[in-house]
Amino acid sequence: MGAILLNPIATPANLGVACYLRNINAVQASTPPLVLIFGPFDPTGASSLPADAVTCANLGCHALSALTAIRVQDTAHIDEIQPISPESLDDQARCLLEDMAIKAIKVGQVYTTETVSMIAQIAADYNHVPLILHLLPLPDDSLLDDVTAEELQSAILELLLPLTDIVIIDHNLLLQWQAEDVLPTEDALTPGQSLLQYGTQWVLSCGAPLATGQLVYLLEGQSQLTSSWPWQPPPARLQDTEGPMSCALMAQLAHGNITMPQAAQAAVAQTTTLLARSFQPGMGQRLINRSPA
Repeated sequence: MGAILLNPIATPANLGVACYLRNINAVQASTPPLVLIFGPFDPTGASSLPADAVTCANLGCHALSALTAIRVQDTAHIDEIQPISPESLDDQARCLLEDMAIKAIKVGQVYTTETVSMIAQIAADYNHVPLILHLLPLPDDSLLDDVTAEELQSAILELLLPLTDIVIIDHNLLLQWQAEDVLPTEDALTPGQSLLQYGTQWVLSCGAPLATGQLVYLLEGQSQLTSSWPWQPPPARLQDTEGPMSCALMAQLAHGNITMPQAAQAAVAQTTTLLARSFQPGMGQRLINRSPA
């Protein structure tokens, strides 16, 4: 009687299946977290979608894009803003969201109230995905069609902030909005706390002063939990100084299993490294060197 074979014979077909399974496991293990970024196209590569894609890749994420506008600009000036229709933006984003498991969403600059409303609807439909909102100075009214900066600002605060997990904003911009009576100015409220009144869970202010005069990244939450880390003023005329922070926070949240204070602390360290390297390719602002060191 012949010996009983306890293991299957290693035929070419069996070997092919084994190799296929190994390849599938390797692909799954090497797939980076996917993140979705709403923002304009900056042709200089200094900010927004082109810059964020490079930053995210260096932080271990793969960036998907939903285009809000095309800007005509150089390193010194923005000459024109061409918004994408809200319908096209909605198609872009939902096509990606229905195809892939996106781990975090970032919203950058938007230029129409209809765009804000469309992004808010998408955020509400995907409220299980962390939403990071990078608030920036609004463009001059001359660059906006059929909407004022004040109307756009109101739409962002009222429609997007209640759906946002964390807002990243320059402290001086917060002070400006308070001075313009855009934000509540009760004595008990810090500028960040005034932004929390709109419903966002967390606010990270860049360049906020401490009592000692030291400037910090200040994280404030709805539960009155605060954390801070040292902030160094970037080189003069450096463009998109909060962009790397918003990407670093998004990357930390996309990797998962982390609290917001832990994510912010790790993002501060990553951002400090990024802002230390810059160059001046034209006659305008200096750009962050986002290429690997």
